[in-house]
Amino acid sequence: MLEHEREAGVADTGGLVRRWLTYGAGIYLLTLGVSLAIRAGIGISPQSSLTRTMTLVLPPISQGTFNFILEILMLVLTYLVMPKDFKLRNLLSLVPAFVLAAFLDLNLMLTSWVVLDAYAAKFALLVFADATLAFGLFLMIRANLVLMPVDMFVNTIFKRTGFKWGNIKTAFDCTLLVAAAAIGLIFLGAPHFIREGTIINGILVGQYIKLYFFLFKKFKA
Repeated sequence: MLEHEREAGVADTGGLVRRWLTYGAGIYLLTLGVSLAIRAGIGISPQSSLTRTMTLVLPPISQGTFNFILEILMLVLTYLVMPKDFKLRNLLSLVPAFVLAAFLDLNLMLTSWVVLDAYAAKFALLVFADATLAFGLFLMIRANLVLMPVDMFVNTIFKRTGFKWGNIKTAFDCTLLVAAAAIGLIFLGAPHFIREGTIINGILVGQYIKLYFFLFKKFKA
């Protein structure tokens, strides 16, 4: 699962049970962070903005379901980009993707009571949400088990093109944002869920993860 050299320093190489428990906790915290960011109401991440917009276009379908559909699409694209390198075990990535979808719908239900009016409170909630989301990602990286199909697709493009991983990830996120905005304009009359919080999310999550890496390595040392 490791994407960068620096992540090797935090990877857990212990028992599989502990690593899967860590991975599951990471998925839950990630979806809790996403849910709280949605409740903040001042903009969410590119992937969430796309799947959340789709819930307005097709209300009977949950965001978790749309997220799982997106993961399936990314797995198909991964195969199309590098079919010779695609292994049957890559299909196992749909298992944590399904768990993530279920946790997302659960946390959206559990946080449905969160309604804030003051902008300062919304901003504070978003900052906390991004910290929670980032810690979930950190735990998933530490577990070092399996990539979600979305991340697998980005890594596959990286292997195929040789472009910088960060540039590919940025281009991918921008593509999701454009898709979310276009769908919003076509079906809803205006883009939804793309605001200042989207930019804040892009900045804070990366910085939080760096902080967690630093604190872990310092504590371990």
